[in-house]
Amino acid sequence: MNGNDFRRLALSLEGAEEGSHMGKADFRVGGRIFATLAAEDQGYGNLMLTPEQQAAFVEELPDVFVPIVGGWGRRGCTHMRLAMANEDMLAGALRVAWKLRLEKNQKADRKHSSRAKTKRKAKFE
Repeated sequence: MNGNDFRRLALSLEGAEEGSHMGKADFRVGGRIFATLAAEDQGYGNLMLTPEQQAAFVEELPDVFVPIVGGWGRRGCTHMRLAMANEDMLAGALRVAWKLRLEKNQKADRKHSSRAKTKRKAKFE
């Protein structure tokens, strides 16, 4: 697999769009990033996972998945060695990151909606 495969599979997910972050391709759903090609020149695609998801991927396929160094990695951001992956691995990993982003977006929308209702209610009391 390579960066073009990563891009094709990321954009095949419902609602996914390509953007740019610091001059590198990123992939978003609902305006929020779920994956990037920030380290494509090093042979990696990057996935935004939870620390628990990251640990499971790394444990199962340590030659393919590597935590990003530093704080981002401790929060679940994960390199995927593209040359070591097959299409099913890449598609599955992207789907996990995409689904996580959708869930986070839905939680944020509910929280925002709840705050707006509280403000409207307080205004009329």
